[in-house]
Amino acid sequence: MTFVVGENCIKCKHTDCVEVCPVDCFYEGPNFLVIHPDECIDCALCEPECPVDAIYAEDELPENQQEFLELNADLADKWQNITEQKEPLPDATDWADKPDKRKLLEM
Repeated sequence: MTFVVGENCIKCKHTDCVEVCPVDCFYEGPNFLVIHPDECIDCALCEPECPVDAIYAEDELPENQQEFLELNADLADKWQNITEQKEPLPDATDWADKPDKRKLLEM
């Protein structure tokens, strides 16, 4: 099993989760983070660190976000690995908990 970054990360991109990951399985895009499913060891350290509750265990991923399982896998193979915490996007607080952000994902 793996953990999955879901829709609420889009346009927020907090990296608190990256700082605690023991295997550096996070990858960074322009306005979103993903977890590489083949690298995640299911330690669950990242989930409580996300200030916008955007990280889910694979088996707890909401039904309306199932596409993010495949998206995380696909984008992790394309994006650069991130291993250190950075500042979130400048307007992250404005975007936290906004619905329907999938269309805003920059690849």
